[in-house]
Amino acid sequence: MSEYAKNKPAGFKNAIEKVAIVGAGGTIGSHLVSALLKTGKHTVTALSRKDSSNKLPDGVNVAPVDYSDESTIVEALKGQEFFIITLSPTAPRDTHSKLVQAAAKAGVPYIMPNSYAGDIEQVQFGVDTLLGPVAKAHREEIEKLGMQWIAVCCGFWYDYSLAGGEARFGFDFDKHTLTIYDDGQTKNSVSTLAQVGRAVAKVLSFPLFPQDEEDKSLTISSWLNKAVYLKSFVVNQNEIFESVKRVTGTTDADWTVTHENTKQRYEEGMALVKKGNMSGFGKLLYSRAFYPEDPSDFAAKAQNELLDLPEEKLDDATKDGIELLKELQKRPERMAA
Repeated sequence: MSEYAKNKPAGFKNAIEKVAIVGAGGTIGSHLVSALLKTGKHTVTALSRKDSSNKLPDGVNVAPVDYSDESTIVEALKGQEFFIITLSPTAPRDTHSKLVQAAAKAGVPYIMPNSYAGDIEQVQFGVDTLLGPVAKAHREEIEKLGMQWIAVCCGFWYDYSLAGGEARFGFDFDKHTLTIYDDGQTKNSVSTLAQVGRAVAKVLSFPLFPQDEEDKSLTISSWLNKAVYLKSFVVNQNEIFESVKRVTGTTDADWTVTHENTKQRYEEGMALVKKGNMSGFGKLLYSRAFYPEDPSDFAAKAQNELLDLPEEKLDDATKDGIELLKELQKRPERMAA
């Protein structure tokens, strides 16, 4: 049953103005915050551990929290209208649930869970990569507690994945080596970090509900308990390699290229994870996405035109990825995660 702004109580604001975020200084969180602030429509509050060393952008309100004390999280979230969760892969596994439960107690109506990944409707892919059931449980917990969610289906972050080492897109820029999965022809839908930020800011800048039955404009309610789909490129490894060579001014002769079977590589990664060695996770995740018969390609669902997202240039994104490499190398725990 549709909700309309005209039926809301007097004083109702048909907009999301107060946005809280966990991980505001992180890889994706910093881009989300930057894009939200640029709209001029949102007050952004970052929940931050008292001992956090992350530098936050100017214009962000900071609410210190203690993750071992739920009352501090509840207090930080009171009055917030939308809560964005971004978590490091190294965060304790119960952190997401702690945050969601605190948000429910604080009266936050809407949450963006920590699910910036592939198509949530590609169920087998989610099972094979171990991420799907966890993300589904997060969404179900949000609903069970009486709140609603918006997921982000963006595929791999292109710039981050390029910079993230051999386990991701296969590139080791220090050694000038490249591991190509199968023949390198399988395409994936991928997004730059900046494009993800733009998409989220666009959605949260729409009115919350249509004004009445005649109002057919875009509203946030269109995405409640659904996903926003976006992309920057649909590319394969061979195309990425050509871009890397153009940006770096290198040729085939400068690179040592090897080929690996995706399914064998996936099994090797899974075997490591089953032994408790999480260095295998990136290996299984990325190789699975390049399965020729079931890749992570949801381009047909992308809502770029609907959201008026800009067309990006692959070489520009490749350059950004190589620049990001310098930053990630200062954070070895992120490279290993």
